[in-house]
Amino acid sequence: MPTPAPLLPLLPPSQPNPTWPSTMPVRGYRRTPDLHSYNLTPPQVNSILKANEYSFKVPEFDGKNVSSVMGFDSNQLPANAPIEDRRSAATCLQTRGLLLGVFDGHAGCACAQALSERLFYYIAMSLMPHETLCELESAVEAGRPLSPILQWHKHPNDYFTREAQTMYFNSLRTYWQELIDLSSPGESLGPREALLSAFKRLDSDLSLEAQVGDANSFLHYWVLRVAFSGATACVAHIDGSDLYVANTGDGRAVLGVQEKDGSFSAHTLSNDHNAQNENEVARIQGEHPPAEKKTVIRQDRLLGLLMPFRAFGDVKFKWSIDLQRGVLESGPDQLHDNEHTKFIPPNYHTPPYLTAEPEITHHSLRPQDHFLVLGTDGLWETLHRQEVVRIVGEYLTGVHQRQPLTVGGYHVTLGQMQGLLAERKARASLAFQDQNAATHLIRHAVGNNEFGAVDHETLSKMLSLPEELARMYRDDITIIITQFNPHVVGHQRQGGES
Repeated sequence: MPTPAPLLPLLPPSQPNPTWPSTMPVRGYRRTPDLHSYNLTPPQVNSILKANEYSFKVPEFDGKNVSSVMGFDSNQLPANAPIEDRRSAATCLQTRGLLLGVFDGHAGCACAQALSERLFYYIAMSLMPHETLCELESAVEAGRPLSPILQWHKHPNDYFTREAQTMYFNSLRTYWQELIDLSSPGESLGPREALLSAFKRLDSDLSLEAQVGDANSFLHYWVLRVAFSGATACVAHIDGSDLYVANTGDGRAVLGVQEKDGSFSAHTLSNDHNAQNENEVARIQGEHPPAEKKTVIRQDRLLGLLMPFRAFGDVKFKWSIDLQRGVLESGPDQLHDNEHTKFIPPNYHTPPYLTAEPEITHHSLRPQDHFLVLGTDGLWETLHRQEVVRIVGEYLTGVHQRQPLTVGGYHVTLGQMQGLLAERKARASLAFQDQNAATHLIRHAVGNNEFGAVDHETLSKMLSLPEELARMYRDDITIIITQFNPHVVGHQRQGGES
């Protein structure tokens, strides 16, 4: 598949890759598989780890980078077949802000795919001033070509669903027309309001498109697949020293902060929306009658089924039972054989139980803020956030913080300890075999042994699992690591304070 052009039209086409698994995956993680697997050579391991890596460096002007962002590295490692995670990165050409997002799909990849194509356009429209929206509408009415809205930064495998582009455009146009009607000349939404509006409106459009359907049988089937599957979203918008994170679900954004002694600490910019978040539990229980307190969250899952407490799509947790049955009865025959779409959650009395409304965090970048890690939960299930920023910080700076060697409660001999120390020394010298920080982090997430060292045998086992078993041991992993320019950030802060 050819690489998309750097400047794409408003809604660029590519090839579809539809899938529709009938069951919702069970999230969990086990360490090293105790079963026979193929022995991969180091080059084979590298080939698998690097297959989806992508890097973007912000262009310099007159030999100087005037952006607060130096660039980013991203990568994905599938566990599901096909992968249900998606990622997106684009420069917003109206604001020059950088948009980055990771999307974790469940019950199939359709909803995550739709988000990866559409959410950034909704954010871009939400950020536009009234006059620019009017110019856009005038161009459409007159049949004039539209200037690009986003400059996409895409891996060749990051595709667009060609057949749906006209429908997507029409929904987006309706949204910007409403933004025009609701605003006055000189007005525009701030980043926080824009992100909130974009998330909520896109989820509403996913629902409406599924209810209305389409005369085209493929499109009718597609919009239902999107609506009945689901996805979480963790999105960052970086403009100068202003960093906004909008999170819906259990993706996570973590800032790597360099301390005065050179070490790195983790500063989390998002909250997981799941049963481990007491505020989320209280929110959901407070939105439903007291009689449902024991059933609305069961076994740490929404209605005993869904782990994230916020998500796009997932209309089975949002629509009334009558609406679900009515839409499915008039839908394509392919859906009638799908057990997931026909299943009604237990104790389903007062929908909606689920929202796509994001929790939004603002952070003013400082010179000590060196990088941002966006990751789907497949990363955070395998590595603690502090370990993540240590690994990335050491990789980006080339400085390895020699922590006291721990053996996790294991009894080791002096000879074994000497071997571990030698292994750590060798690991430091080989740390830069990866040219991509996200690849380097995935190597650790999948290949760390019980002593915290990347072990080739562990990597080989984890990467050679058959498709039907891989998901039992780990989740899809998607990572975007953005590196900041501390000199530019410091200058921007001084300019803002003066």
